[in-house]
Amino acid sequence: MSEPVGVPGGERASTPSEPVGVPGGERASTPSEPVGVASGEREETSSVPLLEPREGLPDLVVTADALAVATERLARGSGPVAVDAERASGFRYGHRAFLVQLRRHGAGTVLIDPVACPDLSGIDAALAGAESVLHAAGQDLPCLADLGFRPRQLFDTELAGRLLGYPRVGLGTLVEEVLGLVLEKTHSAADWSTRPLPAEWLRYAALDVEVLVELRDALAAQLTEQGKTAWAEQEFAAILAAPPAGRRPDPWRRTSGIHRVRSRRGLAIVRELWSQRDQIAMRRDISPGRILPDAAIVEAARSAPTTLDELGKLAGFTGRGARRYGADWLRAIRRARSLPDDQLPESSAPPGDGPPPAHRWAERDPVAARRLVAVRAAVAALADASHLPTENLLAPDAVRRLAWQPPDPLTADAVAAQLSGYGARTWQVEITAVPIAMALDRLIEKGEA
Repeated sequence: MSEPVGVPGGERASTPSEPVGVPGGERASTPSEPVGVASGEREETSSVPLLEPREGLPDLVVTADALAVATERLARGSGPVAVDAERASGFRYGHRAFLVQLRRHGAGTVLIDPVACPDLSGIDAALAGAESVLHAAGQDLPCLADLGFRPRQLFDTELAGRLLGYPRVGLGTLVEEVLGLVLEKTHSAADWSTRPLPAEWLRYAALDVEVLVELRDALAAQLTEQGKTAWAEQEFAAILAAPPAGRRPDPWRRTSGIHRVRSRRGLAIVRELWSQRDQIAMRRDISPGRILPDAAIVEAARSAPTTLDELGKLAGFTGRGARRYGADWLRAIRRARSLPDDQLPESSAPPGDGPPPAHRWAERDPVAARRLVAVRAAVAALADASHLPTENLLAPDAVRRLAWQPPDPLTADAVAAQLSGYGARTWQVEITAVPIAMALDRLIEKGEA
């Protein structure tokens, strides 16, 4: 559309002190009121539904001209920019964005159709100096990067909520708990590849960024109050610095229910069917599970059908999508059946560079198993004292690696160096290194390690 996008008539976006999506001009609680964990329990107040964007629903950006207008408006804005993306997980192949939402003080809300406007490098340049506020940033940053938008500064409201000790950190829950507003989450699992996008969906998407900066400000104040600002800054920097996720080795091994397949020949069938399904899904741009469910792959691997008739009688192969590719499934099964034994997959995934699964430690290395119990207990106690989840204080993988092969000689400095090598942030090392070293020392003194 060629009409201006964002704030109709160039109106200024309202500030946190103005009414926010509340009928009749009622004001919701603001970050200056007692909120969340940092200030104790928030006074019981009735939550207010967030029904409409402050400036009304903006036009969807679908042309280069409209994108240029939106980019200029965002560049003229001030302060952090709220960012969100809607994908079509479960409907389309991959995890690309089908809608991008941005909101900035002085610019209003911008909704962009990345199918029509797939290059957001101009917005990336315009917002290079701005902090981007996202919720669960790790989910959206990859698809935003595919469009050319790569934030340099980040505030992740979900991660901030975890560091502050909130028991539930979904966006809707945090907005209600901290700001006293209720977000409508009806369309969170919608097929956002739908075109045209219904106005009701666009309104939902606009509201997802409506108060994201206000939420950021409230959580930032609580981080400061709890002395966790530096923690959060290090965590946000680590998210931005993380390399793109690579393809997992043997991704077919993640097929749901694969533990029911007992033979190597059956695993070969899983592998061939998974690969065939993935090729079809990629070609048709459809989520693999909508073509053939994992349960059907497992059933075929267990029964190894030899004819289309046998295949068609299996649960999961009766749907139209599965029947359409019956010949492909049968060929995949036949390929697996014809493989020589030395080309069959191993019963378990090849060992990585880390320790074995923890449930095998007691049998394989009882001493290491005792170390793991001691280290886990130390980290859990520290996390409880800091009011945050254990996994946010120290990644479970780092705990396992350290317990499996602790430094020798065992000193706090050596533990710190090892944790840093596993990717632990400075604040995590400062809190955990000495207590972990002491816990392992106690095991040695008892003759248990």
